[in-house]
Amino acid sequence: LIGIDHLARINDAFGFDVADAVIAEVASRIRARLRGGDVLGRFSGNKFGLILKNCTVDDMHVAAERFLASIRDEVVPTKSGPVSVTASIGAVGVPRYARNTDEAINRAHETLDGAKRRRAGSYSVWRPNVERDAQRRVNIRVTDEIVTALNERRIVMAYEPVVEARSRRPAFHECLVRMERDDGQMLLAPDIVPVAERLGLIRLVDHRVLELVIAELANSPAVQLSLNISPDTTMDPDWWASIESLMRAHPGVGERLIVEITETVAIQDIDDVRGFVTRLKNFGSRIAIDDFGAGYTSFRNLRKLGVDIVKIDGAFVQNIANSADDCAFVQTLIDLARRLQIKTVAEWVQDEESAVMLREWGCDYIQGRLIGLASSQRPWGAGAEAVLPAAG
Repeated sequence: LIGIDHLARINDAFGFDVADAVIAEVASRIRARLRGGDVLGRFSGNKFGLILKNCTVDDMHVAAERFLASIRDEVVPTKSGPVSVTASIGAVGVPRYARNTDEAINRAHETLDGAKRRRAGSYSVWRPNVERDAQRRVNIRVTDEIVTALNERRIVMAYEPVVEARSRRPAFHECLVRMERDDGQMLLAPDIVPVAERLGLIRLVDHRVLELVIAELANSPAVQLSLNISPDTTMDPDWWASIESLMRAHPGVGERLIVEITETVAIQDIDDVRGFVTRLKNFGSRIAIDDFGAGYTSFRNLRKLGVDIVKIDGAFVQNIANSADDCAFVQTLIDLARRLQIKTVAEWVQDEESAVMLREWGCDYIQGRLIGLASSQRPWGAGAEAVLPAAG
């Protein structure tokens, strides 16, 4: 398969008619370099299918470079002016590495995608890969496990306390997803979320987490909870339909809900994210940026978005007692946030010395090993008003 790189950019920059002219010219250049008996066809919008007959692996390499050079070495003349174009190639040897047409197309397509990810204008040939095949078997098994766990209501919550830095009184609890396996083993969020995101299941997980958190808020009127949602979920219309329905069914819970989004979300299209934030604030909910400091969000964007809380990435917090750089960075973040009237949470607080430093710098809330790790037991069920002793 030969794929024209970045055709969508050409569409946006020059229009579809220019992109069509580019496609036609690329096809002409490929056709001019075919041998007798080779077959060329249009596969999809920006891709061509090519069959090279009686071709060794070495022949395939030579032919691929010939095709790529013919496309990249001369600009394509169009009515809007010359356009520079490159293409990438994904190839598979048949019948050695593909037993039928579908397998050949799938493997060529997969290899083309890999070539494009690695570098535009490159060539790659399919090879057996034991690790890849093993990972795919794992993906199939884990997909089945997650879907079955969702259907059997084995996706549950654990609650990690977030306390006021000065008084150590509970402020809210962060809800972290857990999955109970058939054998009783409990999988933690780092075991579930990345896999669910990679396999396209995170929307289903986020929907279930939302249902569980809203139900908990409805049953416990004095509790405040936060939940994390993935980047894809922020623009998911079904998630919005669910939260609107749940908010109508349980008036008042919105004011006790904090929704945590990552910096990745915050630096996407600002208008889209601002719309997301505004709709949540209309329910009375607050917005927190999770793992702040790990990405590239500017404080200007935080102010523009109307964020209520920033949670400082624990990677910077955990060593503030021993690292001058982390100390300066965290202190600066807290100071800037305070000037913008944004509350701060320090994650991964490990020891009393760090907690005291954070309190003196004006950090509003802390969470981590010092305060207590996530537990599936509801802390507000008994002794919810217990206060951890403040530092001296």
